[in-house]
Amino acid sequence: MDREQHPQKPDDPDDHLDTELDRVTGRLRDLAHAQSRFQDLLDAVMAVGSELDLPTVLERLITTAMALVDARYGALGVLSEDGGELEEFLPAGLSEQERAALAGVALPHGRGLLGHLIQHPEPLRAADIGAHPDSVGFPAGHPAMRTLLGVAVTSRGRVYGNLYLTERRDGEPFDERDQDIVVALAGAAGLAIENARLYQRVRANAETFQRLLLPRLPDLAPFSVAAVYRPAATPDQVGGDWYDALMLPDGACALVIGDVVGHDLKAAATMSQTRNMLRALLYDRRTPPSAVLTQLDRTVLAITDNPITTACLARVEPVRGGWLLRWSTAGHPPPLLLGPDGTAEYLEAEPGLPLGVDADVPRPDHTRLLPGGATLLLFTDGLVEHPDRSLDAGLADLARVAAAHLRLPLDELCRTLADARLGDGRDDLAVLALRTPAGSAGPHRP
Repeated sequence: MDREQHPQKPDDPDDHLDTELDRVTGRLRDLAHAQSRFQDLLDAVMAVGSELDLPTVLERLITTAMALVDARYGALGVLSEDGGELEEFLPAGLSEQERAALAGVALPHGRGLLGHLIQHPEPLRAADIGAHPDSVGFPAGHPAMRTLLGVAVTSRGRVYGNLYLTERRDGEPFDERDQDIVVALAGAAGLAIENARLYQRVRANAETFQRLLLPRLPDLAPFSVAAVYRPAATPDQVGGDWYDALMLPDGACALVIGDVVGHDLKAAATMSQTRNMLRALLYDRRTPPSAVLTQLDRTVLAITDNPITTACLARVEPVRGGWLLRWSTAGHPPPLLLGPDGTAEYLEAEPGLPLGVDADVPRPDHTRLLPGGATLLLFTDGLVEHPDRSLDAGLADLARVAAAHLRLPLDELCRTLADARLGDGRDDLAVLALRTPAGSAGPHRP
């Protein structure tokens, strides 16, 4: 008797369809994830590459890499010029408690796995840091770390440092896709670091150039004179603030402070040209400050294409019973007069047009008798301008701080005002101060 045959159940087409849909859905999910990570990488490269301030580049590199692979901790080891050891170690991701636990612990010197990466700058993944043959363990108080992804930061064949990432937040070891995306970021970061270092050198040279253009104030006895200059905190700016002080052949002391519109090398060069022209005019013409500024304006317009400049020019002359101040401004903030009794007063007067606007418009002169022991402050607007408050409020704060420190030696007073951070730091600033000697000046010297 034949064995009973049981017909096979035909395949259900719906099962095949479900399987195919699952497969396609999985591929689409993988593609979407890959696309998302690729876009994240592009955004990260643009963010790191857009910075020129080196500390900002380094900090952004660490936090961006951590976000790309969802790492809890990250660090960047910056190598010395010879590339043989860690010169700087910048950690990220530590909580306040973890930082407190590491207080007093020396930063890594490039031994263990860090040293391995320095000597062998190929990507390194470790699923268990402690099990790696080059591991030397962690110091007391160090948070527990098991997984590691280390990648060299390079540009044009030079290794600038190593990027270290530990502890993926899902608890899994770092995988090949994590490595690929961090390697790509590190390559772009190497160029960003190189650009930032180059820009840092250029900016330092430009600032040195600008400081060399400013004068070293001579002995202006019987007056005390001091000045201070501070560059803008903004990394991509070199300003055109300038000052000068000199004794004139007629016995008067001339003071000038100015601000060239712009924040670049042209502004600094303009500052030098304008100051030198003004010096020549002051020696050649024993005229009121307004006439000197007018002639300076005409000269600048005739022989240069310099940008607009504000300035305040003053003469302090000896007269019987004190000192006579004559001044004229070209669109510049007013001088601040500090009396020997501690009073503070802005010498508000018609400001006149800035240089480079219209040399034919008459410029007014102003006069004020100064007592012995008075302090006269000339300054640029970078000292007081702040976007979060009005200019009047900034001027009021300056008068308050200056009056509170009136008894300081003049150079200390200038530094105190510059350090008071009354402005927002985005513009350079200059302060020029003169103090008349105590007592009367005696008869006028022709």
